Amino acid sequence: MTALQRFYQWVIDSPPLLKIKPPISDLGAFLSTHAIDSSHTYNGNPRLGFLYQHLCEQVIEASPDYSVKYDEIQINVDGRTLGAIDFILEKENNQKLQHWEVAIKFYLLHEQTWFGPNSHDQLDKKLDRMLTHQLGMSSSTAFVEQYPEIDVDSKHLLMQGRLYTNPFLDQKVPTECLGYDINSSQVNGFWCYQNQAHLITDVLYPLTKEQWAAGTDDFTCEPITEFGDRFVHGQTKSGQFWFVMPQSWPHG
Repeated sequence: MTALQRFYQWVIDSPPLLKIKPPISDLGAFLSTHAIDSSHTYNGNPRLGFLYQHLCEQVIEASPDYSVKYDEIQINVDGRTLGAIDFILEKENNQKLQHWEVAIKFYLLHEQTWFGPNSHDQLDKKLDRMLTHQLGMSSSTAFVEQYPEIDVDSKHLLMQGRLYTNPFLDQKVPTECLGYDINSSQVNGFWCYQNQAHLITDVLYPLTKEQWAAGTDDFTCEPITEFGDRFVHGQTKSGQFWFVMPQSWPHG
């Protein structure tokens, strides 16, 4: 199985970070027996979020009940870009249109806040922006004026990923974010500071960005022995995911 096939299967199998409560959604409506071929390649923007969006599109397109009517719709106001809508889907049986935003995120718990490896990114801020700005775009004046033919019937937000706790600190794990319950099954990663890394009992192997979600079963590469001045994301042979962070994180 290629890394891309593995990632695709993870997208299908993994629950979202937050429990379903509209507009929070999962991919359950699209599930089929389709799998991408080992020859499937992705040549788009190399950032993880764009690859994830591509795989979500593959899942949706494989469904007999939905089709992608529009994707990456740019919304412009007075010559500047307000933003882009990920997907407008059409349900085959009634032609109703759905606005979908999708995101893959990895957050580490520090003092009751979920921070990204880049600490400017935080779960509460990201969720708020997705709910208000991103999902709000399809009912904005600019969108309605630019795309009067697109009448959105419902809005949906899919956030997948993983949440990490530090087993070497006394942490109380939050159970909700902005009134949405956190899926406890997705709080399954660990993180620590570099000066705590010696407490990790298993060998860590490095992950490429496309392996962050689904991990790897190829451990022929050299294990992680040095951390430098940046964060490291690795996995043990038993399948445990670890971020090892610089001492200055999340403040530096």
